[in-house]
Amino acid sequence: MQVSDTEKEEKSSIESFNFDNLESTFNQEHSSTGFMNVLRNTSFLILWLGQIFSQLADKVYLVLIIAIISANFQSEGQSISGWVSMVMIAFTIPAVLFGSLAGVYVDRWSKKAVLVISNLLRGILVLMIPFCLSIDSINKQIFSFPFAFWLLLLITFSVSTLTQFFAPAEQSTIPLIVKKQDLLAANSLYTTTMMAMLIVGFAIGDPLLVLVEKWGEKFAFNYGQELLVGVSYGVAGLILIILNTQEKNHHKQTQEKHPFEDIKEGLRYLKKNHRVRNALFQLVILFSIFAALAVLAVRLAETIPGMEASQFGYLLASAGLGIGIGGTFVTHQGKMTSHAKLGFWGSIGMASALSGLSVSTHSLVFALMMTVILGFFAALVGVPMQTTIQAETPPEMRGKVFGLQNNAVNIALSLPLALAGVAETYFGLRVVLIILALLAVGASALNSLITPK
Repeated sequence: MQVSDTEKEEKSSIESFNFDNLESTFNQEHSSTGFMNVLRNTSFLILWLGQIFSQLADKVYLVLIIAIISANFQSEGQSISGWVSMVMIAFTIPAVLFGSLAGVYVDRWSKKAVLVISNLLRGILVLMIPFCLSIDSINKQIFSFPFAFWLLLLITFSVSTLTQFFAPAEQSTIPLIVKKQDLLAANSLYTTTMMAMLIVGFAIGDPLLVLVEKWGEKFAFNYGQELLVGVSYGVAGLILIILNTQEKNHHKQTQEKHPFEDIKEGLRYLKKNHRVRNALFQLVILFSIFAALAVLAVRLAETIPGMEASQFGYLLASAGLGIGIGGTFVTHQGKMTSHAKLGFWGSIGMASALSGLSVSTHSLVFALMMTVILGFFAALVGVPMQTTIQAETPPEMRGKVFGLQNNAVNIALSLPLALAGVAETYFGLRVVLIILALLAVGASALNSLITPK
């Protein structure tokens, strides 16, 4: 039976991205792969700075919206949960609906243009919030909610939609501007920053906004909080204007097809490439655990002697410290240990740390130590798995694959955020932490099953 040229090219493409050959290449390279070597890459440094401002703005934005609801819409004695739930729905729907679709268009468009425009537009949208709030004086109600609140939901929906384009464009750009031997170090910084912003952004969001509000009061300026978030997005966009992505025409998808055909093509690629699929699965589990931890940290802080619920940020910050240490370790150790083994031991280590955290409510020092260890082993999962996806996926497929990845990760983030608090109420903190530990163990077991001998 004859094999078509298309099938030959597809088979050749998959074989050319053989994982074993890839790791062999990593091990044989003599160039330094430390953080400083990557940061000396001007293009990556620019992308990384844009990532910091953009992702910090993402997290502080949600804190800002909750503060606006509390100050403008919540009645005295009324629960804020209903208002916040609607905001979270508006923020989550675009991730579910457009995450994969955005990746398709990232493969077709200039990645630099997507990076710049998505940030600048998000900044403009945030700066429109004061105008929306001023409309509230009309007292117009739609379905028992103020008209201004519906405008706030529309802005939130739009900001989240633009984020779905930024994320896969950013991930697809890294392999274009970073040498193969530096990919592990680059992804270590990228993944560490992403997870640190998830943790630190929520922890510092409220005190940062309070500080800006007090500063604004001195100058009779009431919109300093919106200005902070909007300008953060704007700074990210302006920084990325000078980025040289080194993108060539052959890095883009030139064949125009129906977007849903492209999504199917991405799914077919994941079905054929078990290593990329496995890496994606590991990342979904990882972010699910950390999303749940962000919710449970408040209750954990409340149970530890000498801590108050409002000090939960210390626990999250210690996890961020562990991620930074783990990322540094992976950058150097990853040259000698396979990504699959790092992911396996990372999952086992996370399970052990979560088990330890479940019995640490009597000691602040022990709890902080467990969260540092948890962060350390999380980096052993996140960094090599992200590197695997980037290195094995052909340039013309990266947008689609990263779109699917962000789609899955966003869903994975949303469910624990919604369920972790409820589960803790019914089952208790210790039981929920043990469940998360078992989830990490399950991920490591599936990792062994999926990876062929």
